[in-house]
This record gives sequence, structure tokens and C-alpha cells, in this order.
Amino acid sequence: MIGFYNYTVWLTYFSLLSSVSGIFLAMSGHVRSAAVCLLVSGVCDMFDGKIARTKKDRTDDEKRFGIQIDSLCDIVCFGVFPAVLSAAAGADKWWQLAVAALFVLCGVIRLAYFNVTEETRQSKTDKKRESYAGLPITASALFMPLLLCFAEPLGSALPCACTALLAVMGICYIAPIKVRKPGLPGCVLFICLGLAALVMLLV
Repeated sequence: MIGFYNYTVWLTYFSLLSSVSGIFLAMSGHVRSAAVCLLVSGVCDMFDGKIARTKKDRTDDEKRFGIQIDSLCDIVCFGVFPAVLSAAAGADKWWQLAVAALFVLCGVIRLAYFNVTEETRQSKTDKKRESYAGLPITASALFMPLLLCFAEPLGSALPCACTALLAVMGICYIAPIKVRKPGLPGCVLFICLGLAALVMLLV
């Protein structure tokens, strides 16, 4: 079979399967369960790069494949999936769907730009990336589930809140801002927020 199937990409593949399952759940009206799937994909993405770097004998093709497959999965998990979640949460008016579509477009542009710059960077150094240009697209894996935790208090305002969140994140994806890669304290904070969101969604 074509492609690469070693352990360095297993978590990325699982992340995609989780998000596709979440899309099906969202389309069936199970928004909270779908949000849990988005959280799972976010956790997978947090660790897939670290796992990939443990394989020191990766060929150049395996490294390039890892970059491409990660971004291809990311656009489904953290681009298309949040847009579907927003629509499933009630943001289904034409202008809200237009914002969701533009959000996905911003995600595609951001990931394509990342791929180009990352391949160039990896050809020059093996050091880990210390910062990103623009907001990483995986931010939606935390912000969207957190917002949906407050679906009941927000009530009829939830659709507009979802649309506003997509608009802000989409702009930040392609904005020329420098976002420092989170260290251990940042990762711990994100995990704690994710666990809190998971508990609130499952209650």
C-alpha cells in the first residue's frame, strides 16, 4: 500500500477518525458528543509531533509525509469540523454559513503557508519550532468545546457566539502575529481547560 503507516502517524490518523465521527454526530444533532470528539482530536494533535520526533531514523520522505498528512488531517479536524459544529449549534443562516466557509478558507491558507515554511525550516535545522506565525489552527479544538459548554446559559445567543468565535479565529489564523509555542506550563493549562470542558460536556 502507498503511504506510511509507522507509529509516528498513528495518532494523527486517530485524530482524523475522531473528528470524522464527530462530524457525523453533529449532523445527527448530538452537538455535545461531537464537541467531545473535537477535544479528543486536539489532545491527539498535542502529542503527535512529539511522538514523531522520537523516531530518529525517519527518511526525508517520511518527514515530508508527516508534515503533509498532519496538515491535511488538521483542516478536517480543526477547520471543517468546527464549522460543522457551529452550523449544528444553530448558526445556519446564510451569513453565518458564509462566515464558517471563510473560516475554513483561512484555515487552509494558514496550513498551506505553514507547510511551505516548515519544509524550508526543517531543511535548515532539526531544532523544534519555538513560535508560530498566526494562531495555530488547533486552537479551535479548545475554544469551540469551551463555548459549547455554555450553550444553555447562552440560549438563543449561542449561534451568534459560534459565528463570532469562528470569525475571530479565522482572522487570527492569517494575521501576521507571532504566537509563542507553549511550553510545559502552557500545555498543562490547556489540558486542564480541556478536562474541565470534557466534564462540563459529559455532565
